[in-house]
Parts: sequence; C-alpha cells; structure tokens
Amino acid sequence: MTAAADTQARVAIVLPTYNGEKHLAAQLDSLLTQDYPDFVIVARDDGSTDSSEKILHVYAQQNPERIRVLPSESENRGACGSFSVLFEYVLAHKETLGLSSAYVMCCDQDDVWYPDKIRRSMDAMRELEAAHPHRACLVHSDLRVVDENGQVLADSFFQYQDIRPHKRRFARMLVSNSVTGCTALCNEKLVQMSSPVPDGAVMHDWWLALVVSAFGAIHTIEAPLLDYRQHGANTLGAREYRRSALTPAKFGRLFDPGYDAVTQQLTRQAEAFAGVYSQRLSNGRVLVLAMALGMGSRFRLWRNVVFRALMAFGR
Repeated sequence: MTAAADTQARVAIVLPTYNGEKHLAAQLDSLLTQDYPDFVIVARDDGSTDSSEKILHVYAQQNPERIRVLPSESENRGACGSFSVLFEYVLAHKETLGLSSAYVMCCDQDDVWYPDKIRRSMDAMRELEAAHPHRACLVHSDLRVVDENGQVLADSFFQYQDIRPHKRRFARMLVSNSVTGCTALCNEKLVQMSSPVPDGAVMHDWWLALVVSAFGAIHTIEAPLLDYRQHGANTLGAREYRRSALTPAKFGRLFDPGYDAVTQQLTRQAEAFAGVYSQRLSNGRVLVLAMALGMGSRFRLWRNVVFRALMAFGR
C-alpha cells in the first residue's frame, strides 16, 4: 500500500543512540509532540557508556504505544551500522509495529524536530508516489543549523553548505550527497532495496540517496523541518561553505594527497554499489559507475579528474 492510498499510513522513526544523554530527551520530546497522528519510534542504543539507553527505556515505559527499544547488544556498530540494523528490524517486524507499509524516517539523537515534520514529509511522499508508483521514493528537506544551546547559526543548511538539492543525478550522487539523513523519509521499496547497508557505504543517508538516484524518485522540501544541532560530539557536522575563484593554489589541489582519503572512500562505496546493483542498472548508468570506479586508480591526478568529471556530468 502507498501513502497515496493510505492517507494516514503509520510511520516508523528509526533512532540510534550513542552517548547522547545531553540532548536525547529534547529530541524525544519533539518527536512525541508531532501533529501527525500515527507513528512509532524504533530505537537502538549502540553501547553507550552514559545514560542514553536508560533515557530510552524511561520514555518507552511512559509511552509504550509510541516507543520500542531494541534489546542491547555488546557490539558497537557505528551510526551507519545502527541505521542498517534498524532498517532491517522494521522490515522484519512490520506487523508487530502496526505498519501497513514500511515508511521510515531517519532520526538523529541530538536534533529537534518541528511539530509538522512528519505530516509535511508524508504529504510530499503521497504526491511523489502518485507520480512514481511502485518505485523507490525519498523525501528530504532543508534544516536550520543551531549550536549546542539552540542558538541559530544559519536559517538554511542548503545555503550554509552550498548544497544544490536539485542536482541529484546518479553521476553526481556517486561523488556528492545532497540528502541529510535526519530529514529523510523513505518508502518501503527504497528501504528494501537499500538494506542491508554495506560496510563500503560512506554513510547510510548517502547510500539511500545513491540507490534512489539510480532507481527511484526524490522530492525536496525547501524549508527547514528541524533544528540541526552542532556540537563537539557530532558524527558528521555542518561547516559553512565559502566559495572562491579558481586560483593556482586551488588548481594545485588536483595533486593534493589530502584528496586520497576522499577518493578511496568514494571508490569503496562505488564498488559496494556495483556489487549489489550492477545487473539492475541501465546501460548508461553502468558506464557512469565504471567511470566512478576510476577513482581507484593509482594515479592521483586521474582520480581527481574523474571526481571532477562526475561532478560536472551530474549537473
């Protein structure tokens, strides 16, 4: 069943935690005050040494119809691995979670969602699925950037980081992700196609964006639907983008060994993608993916030329 067919489809919010006690309660409070009537929070702690897991269980006891906490594991899987576990759990437990279809929203432990975040995302999903039936679909939005104390740093994350959300062709997604995971709503088709998230993925949101750019449809809500909190413990964070003209120094970065780690990560992700999906891609995307694998070349200049070519091709 699609969101278009089920106007009040239940949504699963997947929330991994790790040493996030300082801001976790504020995030949970923001989830519990959503104006969308039907959702369930599926949480997993990743081996915290603080009170994060205890906070989850306290909230679950107070809100048993809203919050499910997965059993503790000794293994620390990291953010990407935790999201993968949660995706697979939701798919395997749709009936017990009360889901007619697995609409999944990704949630970080330290943000604050606006009360209409689920509703506006699901409204957009209904329209997207109506236009692209039976396809993988993803809805995401802008964010407002705030500091640890909630003071506004930037009204638009897109502008703050010079993100071009409408540049989402497969070629560009291979080298540049425009989807921030904590804004993402995925339909069941996308969650199925993307799970499990492989070890080679840079991050879960990039993997989702890459899959949907190859096989599905994306819609961008160009308004912030949450406060994106920046602090010293962020796994990934926001840094202001500063545009500069092409200079000899900038051109020299083509030879900079500092890019090696980036191209290695991107190559591993492209290899992982090829391993799962190469037989399902169109001929054109097979060629683009083969080009991306060129970032694994032992020649630094060639790696960086391929990177820039994919950025240009994906415009």
